[in-house]
Parts: sequence; structure tokens; C-alpha cells
Amino acid sequence: MHILRYRRRDSRGEHVGILADGRLVELRGVRSLSWLWSLTLESLREMLNGADGIEVDLASVSVLAPIDGRTEVWACGVTYEISREARLEESQHAPDVYQRVYEAERPELFFKSASWRVAGPGQPIAIRADSQVTVPEPEVALVISADGQIAGFTVCNDVSSRSIEGENPLYLPQAKNYLGACALGPMIRPSWEIPDPYDLAIELMISRGGATAWTGRASTAQLHRRYEDLVAYLVHSDIHPDGAVLSTGTSLVPASPFTLEPGDTVRISVSELGVLENPVVRGLDEVRHALEPARIP
Repeated sequence: MHILRYRRRDSRGEHVGILADGRLVELRGVRSLSWLWSLTLESLREMLNGADGIEVDLASVSVLAPIDGRTEVWACGVTYEISREARLEESQHAPDVYQRVYEAERPELFFKSASWRVAGPGQPIAIRADSQVTVPEPEVALVISADGQIAGFTVCNDVSSRSIEGENPLYLPQAKNYLGACALGPMIRPSWEIPDPYDLAIELMISRGGATAWTGRASTAQLHRRYEDLVAYLVHSDIHPDGAVLSTGTSLVPASPFTLEPGDTVRISVSELGVLENPVVRGLDEVRHALEPARIP
């Protein structure tokens, strides 16, 4: 089963459905994904397993980013050894902070995106105009219910400017929080359907001019943290009434001086979860014009 948010070609509204065995069923009475995450995990599972609704032709819908409403995207840093090494490599002034956070009990957590900023499958991700080195960061993202439980999993591209963060760790918000810096999708897999979330294969492929510019493979078996521990710190002193998405860190970072270029295509594949593919543009104007107008205030 996969949970998806979509728009029908015969309707201007947004809808939520479940895809199972090749059949898309539009959930009756479900107003948004954020409403789903406001339920307890037990209620959510009961509702989805017994859901009814109208069947919709999958070929007649456009799949949207699996996030809406007040649901926020948060992210974790330096949770894989390769991420620690990449941060040490790029940091010009304070490399020891990355080593210390990798070994510390408390993980690095940071706000990544409001729902309206998130790109869905096929929508563009962006290079900041003032960034010299920008890379995709393929990650497994957790969908967290309002009661702090892991309700599902999806794919995240935590696009990052290595050159900006490398100048100073305090520049991290500028390196990671801008329009076009976050993509999610294509759908959400309920947590109870994942046999072993620490055994998910991750593949990143960057295409350029019809050829493969970079490719790599990894696994969530290399994760230095436990999902439940990351979630515990996210909800420890905060509330998320419509749930949250928590991206759990990257295990694949192209080595410097590799950087994304306009016209590239980034393809992230995670076993059990699906494939997220996004084209690359450069600059605010380009991404603003290319993204779905309804998601830009």
C-alpha cells in the first residue's frame, strides 16, 4: 500500500488516495494528508486498512508532493559516516563540530521546509545563484504522526549548498532552506508495511546531457542512529499537531568539486519506497516559474 496526494485532470482540487495492487482508491472524507497525521497511529492504521472510496484511473492523475497543510519538514545531519566525512572535507573553519555531533548523544536536527515549498516528483529542485557547489542528498524520510509515532516512510532530496555551509556552519539555513532545496515523494509507504527499515537500499543517479554524471549506492544499514531516537529529539519539547516529516540524513554525497548543473536530472531510488526524480534549475526566478503556482504564495 502507498498513500499519495494527487490532482485529477477532471478536477482542480487535491485528493488523497491509497494505491494497492495497481488500484488507486480515493479516500472518502479525507481532507488532506495532514489530517491523516493528526490521528494516532492505531487510528490511522485502522482507518487505512478499512478504507473505502471511489476507484480512480491512475493514468488520469498528477502525483503531488506528499505533504500539505501545517506539516513541516525537518532534517537530521551527520547521521552516516560518509556525511561526517563530507562535512569535514568541506568545512573551512570548524570541522570539529561535525565530528563532535556525529559522536554525541544528541543528534543534529534542523528545520528544512514548510509544506508549500516542497517539490514533488517531476518538479524542479534548484541551485542557489550564489552557490558554487550544490549537491543532492538522498535520504529516507519518516512521516511522524501527531502523537510522535512513525506512521510512514518516503524519499527525500535534501538539496544542499556545500560551498555556503563550508564557509561557516552558521550558514546552514542559507545552504539548506530556500525555494527548490527540498523534494519529497513520490508516495508514502505505511510504516507497518516495511519489514526492516534498516535494510533499505538507496541509489542516487545524476544524469547530464543524456549520460550518467554520477551514481552511487548505499543502505540504511549504515545509519549511525536509530529512527526512534531521532524522532524522540524532534518531539521532545515541541508539538506537531498535523505531524511532521523527518529526513534522516544522507549516505551518498558526491565528492568535491562535483556540483549540480542546470539541466541535470536527479533520480533517487529507495527499495520499498519508490523513485523520486527531479530536474535541476538555477536561481530563484527559474524555480519560481517552474514550480506549481498554487504552492507559491
